[in-house]
Amino acid sequence: MPPLSPEEQAALFRKNYNESEASKTFNALIYGGIGTGKTRCLQTCRKPVLVDSFDPGGTKTLKDFIDAGSILVDNSFEVENAKQPTAYAAWEKHFDALRASGFFNRVGTYCLDSLTTWAESMLNEILKRAGRPGGVPQQMDWMVQMNTIRDAIKLCTTLPCDFIATAHVDHDKDEYTGKIIGGVMVTGKLKQKLPLLF
Repeated sequence: MPPLSPEEQAALFRKNYNESEASKTFNALIYGGIGTGKTRCLQTCRKPVLVDSFDPGGTKTLKDFIDAGSILVDNSFEVENAKQPTAYAAWEKHFDALRASGFFNRVGTYCLDSLTTWAESMLNEILKRAGRPGGVPQQMDWMVQMNTIRDAIKLCTTLPCDFIATAHVDHDKDEYTGKIIGGVMVTGKLKQKLPLLF
């Protein structure tokens, strides 16, 4: 078979891109301070929107859209007790069931609100599974959390719908320049690595 001409190769690239499921969806990580409109911007997403809410009361700004039915909210993950954690395990079961049922084929956008409090719930569950609920995290716990976050976000970004994660902002001071730098409020090196997953 002779090699493809540049025009044929370009046509093949266009065809592959247009037929790819990944080119039909959108993924975004939106982070900022409290009250900056991270959750409120979900009203502009492709409908219907499913929001798994981990921020207590965070979806109240979407009440009109929730009442109208264009945004669905599961706020059962908002209540968490570090000594008796339930939120992350409940979310994991819920998310797996929705994936298995094909539910994400029927929504326009799926949102984790917020990734910061979702990750805190995850760490609570990791400590519980290690037999130290409500205890002080150890180095290995942070490693398990970072790997679990990475794997879960990779699953979310390959869903057949748009995926948006909101997160709170964390400020650090650059030790060389003295500048204050904002980033995603998550564990360790994920502050730099997490945005790459989107």
